[in-house]
Amino acid sequence: MREELLQMIRLAGPLVLAELGWMAMGVVDTMFVGRVGAEAIGAVGLGTMVFYGIAICAGGLLFGLDTLVARAFGAGDRADYRRSLVSGMWLAVLMIPVVMGAVWLLEGILPSLGVDREVLGATRPYLHALIWSAPPLLIYFALRRYLQALHIARPVMITLITANLVNLAGNWLLVLGHLGAPRLGAEGAGWATCFSRVYMAAALAYVLWKLDPEISHISWRPDVRRMWALLKLGAPAAGQMAVEIGVFATVTVLVSRLNATALAGHQIALTTVSTTFMMPLGVSSAAAVRVGFALGRGDRHAAARAGWTALGLGAGVMSAAAIVLLMIPEWIARLFTPEAAVIATAATILRVAAFFQLFDGLQIVVTGSLRGGGDTRTPMVCHLIGYWVIGLPLGAWLCFERGFGASGLWMGLSAGLIAIGVVLTMIWWRTAREWSRGWRLKSAA
Repeated sequence: MREELLQMIRLAGPLVLAELGWMAMGVVDTMFVGRVGAEAIGAVGLGTMVFYGIAICAGGLLFGLDTLVARAFGAGDRADYRRSLVSGMWLAVLMIPVVMGAVWLLEGILPSLGVDREVLGATRPYLHALIWSAPPLLIYFALRRYLQALHIARPVMITLITANLVNLAGNWLLVLGHLGAPRLGAEGAGWATCFSRVYMAAALAYVLWKLDPEISHISWRPDVRRMWALLKLGAPAAGQMAVEIGVFATVTVLVSRLNATALAGHQIALTTVSTTFMMPLGVSSAAAVRVGFALGRGDRHAAARAGWTALGLGAGVMSAAAIVLLMIPEWIARLFTPEAAVIATAATILRVAAFFQLFDGLQIVVTGSLRGGGDTRTPMVCHLIGYWVIGLPLGAWLCFERGFGASGLWMGLSAGLIAIGVVLTMIWWRTAREWSRGWRLKSAA
């Protein structure tokens, strides 16, 4: 167990830092455009929601690489995990026009949604720049999942940290117009993000070539059967991400019907819990890899042990996050705004959010462990029921019928997440018990 914990930390640590680096890019963009004007902030927020809602779900289709590559790596079958890489790259390339087309379509219907005219005027050029980041972003997704499935996580972390420097420099030049560059405002933030993603894809391609120089000589012909296997694993994972993105987008729309103070408090809380969520998300990716690796070696008992180790690690970090949210919510809110009313609203929501931190950690880590075992459908169903059948209806009732406001919506989400965490943990307990029992029977035989 001690050895598994060390292996898990070695893999999960860089992945957690990589996820936090991913969050930092959005923070940097917001900080720079905040010096341009309120319309630019709104444009980046709205454009990011449109683009990421599509791109992240498309990236979820590549989650099957965690399972197939890690299992082949555990079995020592280099040819097999290289085939998965080729299929993942082809899948990423085929998704590029789909993602870009969907973003163009959504951008076209924004006026009909009643978006403020000035915000819309800044959002369009931002999206027109950001849309060109789709090709390198999807290639990066495929390369990242392949490398981390081979237990190569440090280059992923270093790439994201250095990409933040590229993004920072791009924002300084193009948002604010330094060194003779045009002052583009929100559009400049879109181009800075695009350049940083080109760098990310190129950096991981270089890492792959340095670690495996023969990769350029393998067959890059598409394997339809392997691509279909990736889709069968990735489609439920993408569906789960769509469920989560959709419910939080819906809650944001519902909160916007209250007042500006409630919306500001909600956004602060959402940014905060999104940041804490990055920690178990990195552990979840590590769990998928370690479980898949053990199953590839034919050691189901080690797979169960890897899952339990990840679960303990995820529970530990999110318990700490819950304590922080309960103890200093006002201090956290003050990092975002000096307005007393917004601070009070955000602090109340953060205290509500503290109650689901542990269960949020449990559900995402179990999701990763089950994905390592080839099960992506069960988490999707649990999230669909927990969020849309339990959480959102309960939250809407508490908000509008019982008068709890934005806190009521978050109470509903908390109830839904607690249900998801409990059910998925029970499912994992049953799965791990079956794996361990089968291993003991095999050993006795």
